[in-house]
Amino acid sequence: MAEAGLKELLEAGVHFGHQTRRWNPNMRRYIFGELDGIHIIDLVQTEALLENARRFAGELASGGGTVLFVGTKKQARGPVEEWAGRCKMPFVNQRWLGGLLTNFNTMSARIARLHELTGWREEGKLELLPTKERMGMQAELAKLEFNLGGVRDMDRLPDAVFVTDLKTEEIAVREAARLRIPIIALVDTNCDPTPIDYVIPGNDDAIRSCQLVIGTIGSAIDEGAGAWRVQEEKRIAVEMERRKVEEEERKKREEEEKARVEAEEAAKKAAAEAAAVKQAEQAQAAPGAAPQGSQRPAPVSAQRPAAPAQGSQRPAAPAQGSQRQAAGPVAGQGAPSSQAAGEAPSPTPPAGGAAKDKAEASAAAGKAPAEAKAEQPAAAEKAADEPKAAEKAPTEPAAPEPVAEEKAPEAAKDGEGK
Repeated sequence: MAEAGLKELLEAGVHFGHQTRRWNPNMRRYIFGELDGIHIIDLVQTEALLENARRFAGELASGGGTVLFVGTKKQARGPVEEWAGRCKMPFVNQRWLGGLLTNFNTMSARIARLHELTGWREEGKLELLPTKERMGMQAELAKLEFNLGGVRDMDRLPDAVFVTDLKTEEIAVREAARLRIPIIALVDTNCDPTPIDYVIPGNDDAIRSCQLVIGTIGSAIDEGAGAWRVQEEKRIAVEMERRKVEEEERKKREEEEKARVEAEEAAKKAAAEAAAVKQAEQAQAAPGAAPQGSQRPAPVSAQRPAAPAQGSQRPAAPAQGSQRQAAGPVAGQGAPSSQAAGEAPSPTPPAGGAAKDKAEASAAAGKAPAEAKAEQPAAAEKAADEPKAAEKAPTEPAAPEPVAEEKAPEAAKDGEGK
């Protein structure tokens, strides 16, 4: 049902009001006249106001808003439930619970309890309970469904309320007005239109009149809600696609990061292995070079005890001098042999001169050991400071002092001359 014109309104009996003695003076501007003690409503104004309310409800629904249908009168229960089910909007068609809007937190708890018991019934848990408990829960579930069955999916306060009878739904109108929720209402001549935001003057007692008005508003809400659901589905699809792309990009980044980390770890591991191999090669090359380095200081340790050996050989000079002194008589004894060979005998030196030469030779022989002992510390220090020179130069016995050697032959010659 798209629109309701004057013909449809007239055929539905929307123009009939209450008796003139039961009217409300605030409805004066919507009354066309009087016929047989009954007020006649101006359908021209009704058509315009109905279109205005229809436009508002459609715009509200197309923006994702929620409209609560309220009609507890017998004439309105069926159309309210039917059109609310089409539009997927909450409704109350049995009994309005006081505080449904103003005490919505408590009502939300009862709605949650309704969902819980419904779930237990669907899962078969109620049948497993003892008889008394099962019967109590079934009675509670039936009561909650009777009072809150139409608002079980209302998780927040509605954006607008559509009321079919202000007298019957007086509590609902007061709660909505207190919370400043827009109200769309079918107002008869015996009601006060003051708290109503979108007034629809008309007969609220006729079934056809209620069906026409409820259907007109419901069709607008259904059309707007359907368009919004289509847009919402598209938006959800786009959002899911965007999330999917983001998830793929995130996984790709994680894979790239993981590959990079693995590459870094592999590079570090390869570098560590190369360093280990290099250290192993150096360790293998070290034993061959170690003996060479260990042989270098060997001559130093071998030469340090050799220094005193040189000094010990140097005191042998006096022995040589004594041998040479003793060789004088041997040489003198050999003189006759030389004479026998035809050589002229050498003149014999005087006795005094021979004694003098012997004394000088003995003094020189005694001086040589002292000089050799003084040179021993200097030779040891030199050997410690210059190990390399000591390696190159082989150790040789120290030669006796030339002075002693030169003096010893002279003394021998003097002895022979004597």
